[in-house]
Amino acid sequence: MSGPAVHPVEAPPPTTEAAPPRVRMKDIQGMAGTTGALFLRLCQFIFAAVSLCVMATTSDFPSVTAFRYLVAAVSLQSLWSLSLALADVYALLVRRRFRNSGAVSLFAIGDGITSTLTFAAACASAGITVLIGNDLDKCDLNHCTRFMSATAMAFLSWFAVSPSFLLNFWSLASR
Repeated sequence: MSGPAVHPVEAPPPTTEAAPPRVRMKDIQGMAGTTGALFLRLCQFIFAAVSLCVMATTSDFPSVTAFRYLVAAVSLQSLWSLSLALADVYALLVRRRFRNSGAVSLFAIGDGITSTLTFAAACASAGITVLIGNDLDKCDLNHCTRFMSATAMAFLSWFAVSPSFLLNFWSLASR
């Protein structure tokens, strides 16, 4: 009876080379912890705060639900942007970047939620201002210019938060 022949195979010699160092992603201005991010956060805060102040100085904004929604959305946007601007200032002072995936995911999710709320509120308010101004012709009875400027500031705040969201989301996805 014959059996299969087994021939020993020598193992390759162990390599002494260390694994190549991991390459970190370059810091793109606008990502959390950079001066570009601080600039975007300050723009978001300023536009949202101006929209809030303009809307709050009108006496008849509570009569329309879309305007109340705009006030709530830009209030949340201004608080979120101010808190992340302070985090960016801290990161710049200690010369560190936000590379923790938990922090970056929190920033991306928070930016996504606040930008969606701000955009929806600005669109709803724009529809109401068009209704009041063009369709009903009641601008002389209302504060149309204030409503329009508050809506425009909300749109500008959304334009400033969109790059922050996209860069934080891209940073999270590239890990």
